[in-house]
Amino acid sequence: MSEFKFYNNLKNWNFDKINYESESLTNWELYDELKRIVNNNSIVLDLGTGGGEKVIKNFPICKEIVATDYSPEMIKTANENLKNSGRNDIVFKVMDNLNMTLTDDYFDVVVARHTPVNSNQIYKSLKNGGKLLVRGVDKLDCWALKKIFGKGVGFDDNKPISVIDYENITNADFKNVELIPIHTREYFKTKDDLVKLLVKVPIINEFDFNDKLDLNLLDKYILENTTDKGILLVRRYYGIVATK
Repeated sequence: MSEFKFYNNLKNWNFDKINYESESLTNWELYDELKRIVNNNSIVLDLGTGGGEKVIKNFPICKEIVATDYSPEMIKTANENLKNSGRNDIVFKVMDNLNMTLTDDYFDVVVARHTPVNSNQIYKSLKNGGKLLVRGVDKLDCWALKKIFGKGVGFDDNKPISVIDYENITNADFKNVELIPIHTREYFKTKDDLVKLLVKVPIINEFDFNDKLDLNLLDKYILENTTDKGILLVRRYYGIVATK
């Protein structure tokens, strides 16, 4: 199954039905950084918005937010979520991040969350002095789980996606480019909660609904990683901050 079909079938990015707790081991938080640099007159672009859950809940109110995703079904969900939010500063739009169709020199801030980007096109879309904020999933994310399964997103990559993104952003002439490792622990209450995550997020089976999860291997992982807080999943993300 293609990545596009995976997300179009998924239709949302809501994890409310998964019972887990998250514990951050690092200080950098994307939404805190966003709130620090955005004001009432800011124009913000959110790339890879999914069903709009995060932008509606966590983005500060400002002059304009354009939130995009290349899945029409995700944008359909986002517009439904927007109706119940009371916000009037957000517009959702279907767009491919790698083929952006937006005005040059228009945005004060561009946010890219867990999504591929074209650094050169983002650079063009930003005003001079504008900020780029990236949050991504790195190669070593859920590494103990991937080792047991012998596969997973980024498992065979020679270079971590964080380094690739950092190099591409630097090569696009951004200034003051900073790469921040983000370390998080997630504790899932039950096996069922962990399964709900793994069938919704392309960690092990990537973008293939037909690649059934091997529950015997999962049981092995759970046996080795159960704590008094729940079933531990070690997450490895990264943040990037850059200025045009």
